Amino acid sequence: MNTNFEQAVIFFTCLIVAVIFHEVSHGVVASFFGDDTAKRAGRLTLNPIPHIDPVGSIVMPAMGALLGVPVLAWAKPVPVNPARMRDPRRDMLFVSLAGPTTNFLLMAVSAVLAKTLFDPSSVPFGVITYNNLPLGIKILFSFALVNLFLGLFNLLPIPPLDGSELIARVLPKDWLPGWYRFQPYGFLVLFILVFTTGFAGKILEPFANQLATFVFG
Repeated sequence: MNTNFEQAVIFFTCLIVAVIFHEVSHGVVASFFGDDTAKRAGRLTLNPIPHIDPVGSIVMPAMGALLGVPVLAWAKPVPVNPARMRDPRRDMLFVSLAGPTTNFLLMAVSAVLAKTLFDPSSVPFGVITYNNLPLGIKILFSFALVNLFLGLFNLLPIPPLDGSELIARVLPKDWLPGWYRFQPYGFLVLFILVFTTGFAGKILEPFANQLATFVFG
């Protein structure tokens, strides 16, 4: 298999799995706080089919992986009804943070497994590059990296990312209408940051380097 194609397939698959876990976690925590909307919609499942958004789950990540450009990926949002929660404003904060938290936990498990299983003697001449890693280590490290990026990216305080709920939680109630009016434009701001300024990459790169240092020493 062509090395670049193999890498694209690995990253694409890891991204889809990570996004699904991210979305399911929102529904699980919402259910814990009294909102069973996601459960009734059949979205508390790891079966990818109910979660797939044709553009966000397939087209965008596939293009990013194949072309080596920044990726915006998403699944169908898990339906949540704050009105069914006991304390909607407080509980929605936990629901939003469930996604990034899940990604960070998956990252930690994958990174520890990769570090534990990696044998430096398996790398020719002791020079570690992604291309000469054993397949299993490639998959584990890629999964850790994807979850790191997804968790950090979603903490940006820009709608519709999960971090925007932090803003909604700390704003005075009389400021919230203005914040809600801004939300429909959040995706445009996000698009500009990712594809024109390189802002997201500059934030994520130091964390990726630290992850690689942890796994490969």
